Amino acid sequence: MSLDTKDLAESIAVMSGVDAKKCMKCGKCTATCPSNEYMDVHPHRFVMLAEEGDIETLLQSKSLWKCLSCFACVERCPRGVEPANLIEAIRLTLVRGKGGSYKSPDDIPQLAAFDEEIPQQLVTSVLRKYNR
Repeated sequence: MSLDTKDLAESIAVMSGVDAKKCMKCGKCTATCPSNEYMDVHPHRFVMLAEEGDIETLLQSKSLWKCLSCFACVERCPRGVEPANLIEAIRLTLVRGKGGSYKSPDDIPQLAAFDEEIPQQLVTSVLRKYNR
């Protein structure tokens, strides 16, 4: 990565909007996670490692790709910490570090915006993820 660890941690915090210091380490996010048993770094550990600034461990974690982005952890957190947003920000950081945005709006078929079978959230999500 081109950014140093401190800059990377700050960038991820801004991108995710997560204040890791609010976490009281209760583990409710991990207990609720349907992918919990398949993760090497559980949701509460993502928040803890982000708070500690251990971004390299998070970037190397296989849990980044095991997260379903179901936001069960977000719903369950009593303090409003959003582990799923943090995981998503780390995913985006990793993807962008390997070559930047892979999609442009022109890559999305024009009919997708008008096809009743494709949810509008999908089109919006693709634009949001790959066109920053």
